Amino acid sequence: MTTDYDVVIIGGSLTGRYAALAATQLHATVALVESQVNYGFIHHQTMSEISKLTQGLSDAVNFGIHATQANTSDKCQISIAWQETMQYTHGIVSNIQEQNSPAILAAQGVDVIFGKGQFQSSPHLAFTVNNRLLRGRTYLLASGSHPAIPEINGLQTTGYLTLSNIWQSLKKSTLPKNWVIIGGVPQSIEIAQTLARLSCSVTLVVKHSSILPYIDPEIAQLLQAQLEVDGVRVLTQTPVTQAMRIEDKKWIQAADKAIETDEILVAIGQQPNIESLNLAAVGVKWQRRRLVVNDKLQTTNRRIYACGDVIGGYDFGNVANYEAKIALNNALFFPRFPVNYQCIPWAVFSDPILAQVGLTEAQAKRRFSRNEVLVLRQYYKSATFAQIRGDTTGICKLIVLRNGEILGAAVLGTEARELINLIALAMSQKIPVKHLANLSAVYPSYSEILEQTAQEWSNHRLSNNAIQDFLEGFFHFRRNWNL
Repeated sequence: MTTDYDVVIIGGSLTGRYAALAATQLHATVALVESQVNYGFIHHQTMSEISKLTQGLSDAVNFGIHATQANTSDKCQISIAWQETMQYTHGIVSNIQEQNSPAILAAQGVDVIFGKGQFQSSPHLAFTVNNRLLRGRTYLLASGSHPAIPEINGLQTTGYLTLSNIWQSLKKSTLPKNWVIIGGVPQSIEIAQTLARLSCSVTLVVKHSSILPYIDPEIAQLLQAQLEVDGVRVLTQTPVTQAMRIEDKKWIQAADKAIETDEILVAIGQQPNIESLNLAAVGVKWQRRRLVVNDKLQTTNRRIYACGDVIGGYDFGNVANYEAKIALNNALFFPRFPVNYQCIPWAVFSDPILAQVGLTEAQAKRRFSRNEVLVLRQYYKSATFAQIRGDTTGICKLIVLRNGEILGAAVLGTEARELINLIALAMSQKIPVKHLANLSAVYPSYSEILEQTAQEWSNHRLSNNAIQDFLEGFFHFRRNWNL
């Protein structure tokens, strides 16, 4: 059987488009099958930045900056014009859509095919769409995911929003005032804070003991405290059992609490977009909310690869793109590149930002001897630039071995996304923590907090009695010798 393409990408996500362009840069022949890409992430990022700007204006009085008004009121009220804000957001999304448009992809050599299709196994493995048979040497599933909906009595009849449609649905002249957000995922944290800073009343309901179960507990507590400062009511270890509508109001039953709200947002996680692909017929298996893949990102059919949130986990664009690069190299050449998430950072775009890479403190102490693991931490209030900017809320935490190997890090604070990238680079290049301590970063800058945290490793070593005795003896000898 002759093949039409080196790889056929079943898309429907930004990762699918990224993979298609990456494949053409490797001079492969590529087909991209997709229906529609959701740009909700860009909507939220833009709205989040606007809410941060509003918060900054509100905090300006702390720097001695006072707004004046022509009327007699002695207080300036910071507010957002909702319709203008949504127009600005839609403009940003339109620009991003144009930069990633099918026309751009086609100009780069990608055969873009719109429609929904499915695999067929007979007489040969192929993908059929719009009555067209696409024969590829390999296939890459990058079809994205859709929101998972919990089984809550009355939820369907009461009505709700999801992460995929929340911003598209908010085209009314006013923003709903009261919100209940169900779920503990990064996007639910981000949206809860954004809505609270847009003067909404927000209740975040999480069934786990932590707002995010997979992050460092110390960091999670600090982030939850910040949410509560911003006005978010956080209910942890609280399952939602019922939803109902009474007149024009929605109600939910969360444990023993009945909560009235204008709108319900469901954000418990994602499910892969695989229902209509006929995967069972071509031997591709899945369990619960994820496809089964090996460390080369091959599914149980070795010619079919997968990447992004279609294989489960949190929906992080940089993680999905990393997986796409690994999957493409394996699919187009030889399947010899394993996926390794140890040095891949990720972030929750809260304010301040939470960023993490590698092992948490608990994970490191389970994997290694407790005596071998050192936890280095510094708070933002110790950094000069953080004090200048008034951004003293935050912490930098490094998890290292006594020999200086960096196992992981978590940063909660301004510019955390940039600091975590630097730490991830150090980890990927096997750079020991002592070199971060000798960084000599631009002063003042937020990098100072990283330098100070890394310096704690040297302090731990110097606290060793033998080293202290040696240093005291050495300098005693030097002083006598100079005389």
